[in-house]
Parts: sequence; C-alpha cells; structure tokens
Amino acid sequence: MLNEREIESCYLGQFIPLHYHHNMLMDQNRMHPFKSAIAYAVKPGAKVLELGGGTGVLSWFAASQASKVYCVEFNPDMVKEARKFLALNPNGDKVEVIHADAFEYLPPEPVDVVICEMLHVGMLREKQVEVIESFKRRYLERFGGPLPIFLPEAVIMAVQPLQQEYDFEGFYAPIVQFQETTVIYPGTVEMAPPAVYSIIDFNQPNELLYSWQGKFVVERNGEINAMRFVTKNILQVVQERSSTIDWLMGYMTLPLATPVKAREGDVLQVSFQYRAGGSLPSLQASLQAEVLYEAALQPQRVAAFA
Repeated sequence: MLNEREIESCYLGQFIPLHYHHNMLMDQNRMHPFKSAIAYAVKPGAKVLELGGGTGVLSWFAASQASKVYCVEFNPDMVKEARKFLALNPNGDKVEVIHADAFEYLPPEPVDVVICEMLHVGMLREKQVEVIESFKRRYLERFGGPLPIFLPEAVIMAVQPLQQEYDFEGFYAPIVQFQETTVIYPGTVEMAPPAVYSIIDFNQPNELLYSWQGKFVVERNGEINAMRFVTKNILQVVQERSSTIDWLMGYMTLPLATPVKAREGDVLQVSFQYRAGGSLPSLQASLQAEVLYEAALQPQRVAAFA
C-alpha cells in the first residue's frame, strides 16, 4: 500500500507531463508577477536556491542579478529540459540544475533567497508548506541563522459559498471546477462574500493542518451547492511602496455533498479541515454547510415613529 505522499507523487512528482510545465510558461498571470517579485528580491551578487525548478524559468529570472543559482528538480525529464532551455538563454550558465529531492537537498553554502513554486489552490496536492518547513529546520541546523528570504513570502486563503450550475448539455455532474479569475461564468452565482480562513507566513513556523468553521450572511435566495476556494500568493512585500507583488491563482470550486437551500439574510455555517499537500477528496470529505439561522424565522423589528 502506498502512503498519501507516494500516491500524490504519481500525479505531481516525477510523473507530471512536460506539457503541464510548458503551459505554465504561457500563463502570463503567473509569469509576470514572479518575474517582478524575483527582480525585486534578488540583489546583485546574491546566492539563490529554487526548490522544484521545473523548466528553470524562475531560476533564470534570478540569474539576471544573482551570482549563483541552485535549481533543484526531482523529475529527471524536467532536469534535462531545464538544462536544455537554460543553455539557450543568456546567464543560463549561472544556474546549476541539480537532480535531487527538495525534501532532502541543502545548498553547499548559505543562500540569500529561496524560490519555491509548489503551489496549488488551498495549498492542496503540492508540498509547498511541507517542503519549506523541512528546509527551514535543516538549513538552520547546518548554517544557523538568519533564514533566507522566501518567495512567495505569504499566502492568503479564503472560501466563498456559491450556487454553481452542473448541467453539461443536459448531463448533471457535480464536479470539481477550476475557473479563471478574470472571466465571468454565467452558471456561477456568488451567495456571500469570501471569508479568509488562513494566512501563511513563510517567515514563521507553520502548521500543516487547516481546520476552519465560519459563518456567512447569505445575500440572495438560492441553493448553495458548492464552495469556491481562493488563494492569493504574496510573492514579495515591497516595503518602500507599502505594497505587495501578488499572484491570484485560479479559483477552485468544490461541490457540496448535500446542497443547502437558503434565503437572503440567512446565516450559513461552513466547516472543513485538511492537511497541507493533501488530496482534493480529503477536503471534499470534510466539507459541510448548514443554515444556522433562517432570516424568515427571526423576530421582525417594528419601526418606531415619534
């Protein structure tokens, strides 16, 4: 029997198809903020480590300023791909692509910046949090403090109740959906504003378990049959401008096992828990929603007139 980490590696680790990484190169919503954040974080002459380098593009961004970049990648096919691409680009010789497991690798010298893009909506599936926490422990044991700058620096995660259409040419199928943030989907109705359920600061110790129970005031009549998960990565905090360089990932919508009828003014209670890097089904299995207070049953206030 395989454990969860071994099972997930079949989907993510060495078995991710190359074209998945090629699609990421074409995603300007991802590429532009990472390029900007790396340009801000990596100072001239810096030493940089990237954990999970893929095609090597983020390491290459860093190489424009860094004196040395260690790019760690577990997938042997991606190692070959990254080396090939880097050889075609100026400053690619500054990047050393290393075939190793990010859970185990440490650079031969202290570094100034650590880039890690093992990111998935809700910090599910990929091992960003676990890899960074493991790295921090091992780095401090070998080199002492201070820790390097991490990119991303933080993650904000939120959840939002929806009425989601699951009709596909007459075929009803409540499925997991990933939606672009800039597109309006006619079959998606927001039933309440999103609520933040976790903030991860990679400069601080982080737990791997997320457990949340929260309430929403429903804004319109309908059936709540799905929850949207929102993940914003704070790639870098630009202190001198009091701003941040962000990457808002595509939304992930999970169907509820038991839809809930609700009316405007009702109070909806939602709860769930899951482990960072866990599977989507593990979150779905714990996801629950119920109407806690029905607005129609609450005492009506009578206006007083002088």
